[in-house]
Amino acid sequence: MKVFIDRKKAFTLVEIMVVLAIVSLLASLVIPQMLRSRMNANEVAAIAAMRHISNSCQVYYNNVGPHTYPPNGLSDLTAPASNPSYIDLRLAGAIDVANAKQGYYYEYTFIDRETFTLFGKPSRPNRTGVRRFHIDETGVMTYTTDGTDPGPNSLIVQ
Repeated sequence: MKVFIDRKKAFTLVEIMVVLAIVSLLASLVIPQMLRSRMNANEVAAIAAMRHISNSCQVYYNNVGPHTYPPNGLSDLTAPASNPSYIDLRLAGAIDVANAKQGYYYEYTFIDRETFTLFGKPSRPNRTGVRRFHIDETGVMTYTTDGTDPGPNSLIVQ
């Protein structure tokens, strides 16, 4: 009489290695796309934030007498300096790398009563964003991708 030993089914080492190779290949295709889409989202958020700050500066200019842009920086656009507040404190506080909002920080410069500039820069270049943005009192937003500050003659954000 023959006795059969019940052997449990298991994966072989080769099968496990093939599955790991397939998973690694898929991950190498998906992860860069996820990182790029995150960078694009940061840049879109920076564009929206800069347009909001620029519009807030225009409203501030129209509401104060004599007409002037915020002379003391973005803090002039928040409470208690402004009532009502034009921008939230978190956006006004995004003025350096340590306090960046969604991968970007903003440098506002009051030039005179009729002129200001605003730069949006990635907090970690080529990781949180590639483009640097510029907007002034004209409301035209420009950008560069080479790491230099954009100016009025740079590419225009569409």
